[in-house]
Amino acid sequence: MMLHFEKQLLKRRALGNLRQLQVGAPPIDFSSNDYLGLARSSELAAEALEEYSRHRGGVLSGLCSTGSRLLTGNSIYAQNLEERIAAFHGYEAGVLFNCGYMANVGLLSAVAHQDSVIFFDAGIHASTHDGILLSRAKALPFRHNAMQHLESRLQNCSSRGDRFICVESIYSTDGTEAPLPHLCQLAQQYGAHLIVDEAHAGGACGPEGRGLVAKHHLTEHIFAQITTFGKAIGTSGAIVLGSSLLKQALINFARSYIYTTAPALQTLAAIKCSYDRFPKMQAERDHLQKLIQLFPNSSRTHIQSISIQGNAAAKRLCQELAHLGFDVRALLSPTVRRGHEVLRICLHAFNTENQLAQLLNLCIE
Repeated sequence: MMLHFEKQLLKRRALGNLRQLQVGAPPIDFSSNDYLGLARSSELAAEALEEYSRHRGGVLSGLCSTGSRLLTGNSIYAQNLEERIAAFHGYEAGVLFNCGYMANVGLLSAVAHQDSVIFFDAGIHASTHDGILLSRAKALPFRHNAMQHLESRLQNCSSRGDRFICVESIYSTDGTEAPLPHLCQLAQQYGAHLIVDEAHAGGACGPEGRGLVAKHHLTEHIFAQITTFGKAIGTSGAIVLGSSLLKQALINFARSYIYTTAPALQTLAAIKCSYDRFPKMQAERDHLQKLIQLFPNSSRTHIQSISIQGNAAAKRLCQELAHLGFDVRALLSPTVRRGHEVLRICLHAFNTENQLAQLLNLCIE
C-alpha cells in the first residue's frame, strides 16, 4: 500500500517541483540572503570567537544552553543582548527566538486568539501563515500592497475582537516594499495592531541598518517588529521587538519560545558582534544601492525578480547560469502560484557592477 506522502512526492516529481537539497553552489553569489557579506566575514567570525571565549564560564561553559530560557537556558548575557537590540531599534523590549520562523509562529499564536481578526498581505511569508493557523483567529487576506482592499476589509469587518495587520517591510519573493506610512495610518484609523516583519530589511536598509520602520520614523506606531539575524546580519536567530507588555505575553504564551532549547552562547556572541559591526557598514549599503540602480524595472530593493513562466523553464535557466558560474535560484510553484514563477536575484555588497551586468545580459538577452 502506498502511503499518502509517497503519492504526494510522486505527484510533485511529475509536476517538476520536487524540492531537493543542493551542494557545491557556483562561485558568483546572486542567491543567498547574505546581503552585506557578514556571513562570510572572517573578521566577524574572529570577533565572535573572541567574544565567546571572553564570556564563557559557569553555566555557559559548554556548547549548549542546556534548556529553555524558562529553565536553565537563561543568562545575564542573553538579557543584556535583548535590551541592547531593543534600544538600537527604538523599542522598549525584545525577546530572542531561535529563528525567524519560530518568532512569527510564536508571536501570532501568543497574541491572537479565536476572537481576534488578522488581516494579512497575500504575499506574506509561510511562517506568518502558520502562526495565523495556530492562533485560531479569523484570517482575512488582502491583495499584495493594495491599501484600498485592506481598508475595505477593515471597514467591513464587524468583529469586536483584537485586530492585527501583518506585513513584511520587504517581500522575499519580489523585493517589493510595503507602504508602511499608509499601513500605520490605516492601523490607527481602524484600531488595528500593526506587525512588521523586517527580515529582509534589517542590517541592509535604513539608518545604521535599523530597517525600513526606522527609515520612515514609524517605530512608535508598530505593535511588533520581527528582525531576523540570518540574512544581512549574517548570524542566526531572531528577535520580536515591542513593548514590555508584549515581552511578558511572549514569555508566557509563545510556545516556540517556551518549549525549545535557548540559543547557545556562541550564537548570542555572534549576534552581539554583528550588531557591533553592521551599523558602521554604510559603504556596503551604499554599494547595494548602486547595484539596485543598474537593474532595469527595479523593485528598488536588493531583492529583484525576473518572471519566467513554468518550473521547467525556470530550472533550465538556473542550470545554464550555474554552468557559467552564477548562483541564481528560481522560486517555483507551489512556493509561488503556478504561472508566476520567477528568477530571484539577491544583490550583495560583495557583488561587482560588472558581475551584475554579465548576469543581466544572460537573463534578458
